[in-house]
Amino acid sequence: MKVTLVSRSGREFIKGGLELHDSANVADLQEAIYKRTKKFYPSRQRLTLPVPSGSKERPVVLNYKKSLKDYCDENQNNITVVFKDLGTQVSYRTLFFFEYLGPLILYPIFYYFPVYKFFGYEGKRVIHPVQSYALYYWCFHYFKRIMETFFIHRFSHATSPLSNVFRNCAYYWTFGSYIAYYVNHPLYTPVSDLQMKIGFGFGLVCQLANFYCHIILKNLRSPDGNGGYQIPCGFLFNIVTCANYTTEIYQWLGFNIATQTVAGYVFLVVATSIMTNWALAKHHRLKKVFPLAFLVELLDHVAVVHTVRLPSTQ
Repeated sequence: MKVTLVSRSGREFIKGGLELHDSANVADLQEAIYKRTKKFYPSRQRLTLPVPSGSKERPVVLNYKKSLKDYCDENQNNITVVFKDLGTQVSYRTLFFFEYLGPLILYPIFYYFPVYKFFGYEGKRVIHPVQSYALYYWCFHYFKRIMETFFIHRFSHATSPLSNVFRNCAYYWTFGSYIAYYVNHPLYTPVSDLQMKIGFGFGLVCQLANFYCHIILKNLRSPDGNGGYQIPCGFLFNIVTCANYTTEIYQWLGFNIATQTVAGYVFLVVATSIMTNWALAKHHRLKKVFPLAFLVELLDHVAVVHTVRLPSTQ
């Protein structure tokens, strides 16, 4: 089988193309590209089918498990594939570890060390109980996230662009320092004892619920990350599609109820907007992949409504 490789601009990427056996799959093509270029290892490659000029359709991404024959027209023994370099890649575990490690280290620095002297506060600092509990809550959350990264999460994609490490670390480390600065500030005014208990209590319940949601998501995939798109069910997933994001948002709401800082609520608003976009995208994707499942769910809700209303019509 003859494979012609072109860039997105249409230029030939590997002169003369590649010759593969007729039963070759996409993974074989990726290995052949790496063997020829010595630079573009498989996880750095994005292979798609060409899109006709002027078309607004999204290109079909080649699945590494499928045979190249699956993407060829009948009785054809050649194929043109568009190559894109995704850049230097790192594993998702590496990405998550470093983005969570920053807040886990930076927050205690503001609590334990006299950093506020560098900002002009020379007086004695009084540590309120809520500040100590906030430290425990914060560290528990990010320690939990790191442990989940290594022992719970199963990733559908093995790697992420290296640039995402800098972007994500900037987001988490900056907000971590921003919140830590104000929660541990010498002029911080604590909330009432009742409000603190309600906030941390609610947030802790949400953290545990979030952990259970991640266990449910883990069981949808095999250890190697395979499993494809599936509709999670059980527990809070029977109410919302992305219960893991819902519990993540609510656990930060609990933290902010207990600590009540502008910095914390700014982070909550930004994080909520990001996770809401993720959740909506995932919900639409699942509706597209499993239209009948969502139709049955809708009909079930209609049946329940009519069953409840039926007695009042008699």
